[in-house]
Amino acid sequence: MLIHGFQTLTLVDFPGRVASILFTGCCDFRCPYCQNAALVLHPELEGVYSDEEVFTYLRKRRKMLDGVVVSGGEPTLHKDLPDYLSRIKDLGLEVKLDSNGNRPEVLRDLVERDLVDYIAMDVKNSLQKYPMTVGLPSMDTSAVKESIGYLLTRPVEYEFRTTVVHELHDEESFLSIAELCHGAEAYYLQCFVASGNTIMQGLTPPSPEELGRYRDILSSEIVNVQIRDR
Repeated sequence: MLIHGFQTLTLVDFPGRVASILFTGCCDFRCPYCQNAALVLHPELEGVYSDEEVFTYLRKRRKMLDGVVVSGGEPTLHKDLPDYLSRIKDLGLEVKLDSNGNRPEVLRDLVERDLVDYIAMDVKNSLQKYPMTVGLPSMDTSAVKESIGYLLTRPVEYEFRTTVVHELHDEESFLSIAELCHGAEAYYLQCFVASGNTIMQGLTPPSPEELGRYRDILSSEIVNVQIRDR
């Protein structure tokens, strides 16, 4: 599996664990606010970390690390993901997977094979607004809905999260999301940060007041809703 980014240490991306982060390339979504545009649009132009580099570091630091976050891009697009995660698990490290949830069969397979300990799934918007939000006008949202339903059964530790963009989200969005994710264990709102690395320019973050209203709406159906600094 091609690894295009490697952050050796994070204290915030894997809740309760000290971890490293690996970034894969490619994605089946084209979210206009995506901060990893280069990995999504042109991963072939990005540098690659060899397996030797990654696993030599992990082996040397495995007594200091609790786990590894595998992010993207969209990791579930890679056929060799299970083998890669198995190698991480063989080091005695836990695995957190960041996913858009568009391949529920992969999530289920990884969980059933005990290859993931935590899944963070992005809920991009209400199902009605998903096509616009992910840049795919003709998108079928049934796979995303299936992944949400699967995680709600708590087959593994998980969280849902939404990167909130002023132009894409409103109160109606979060009323629908609250119903869709009713009973979820944890939901995080992340404020969009405008930068030159996004797929589309001109988008802006929500105001603190907007974020607060959205948190309150979700809290009507979900016990643990927090605003997370990115």
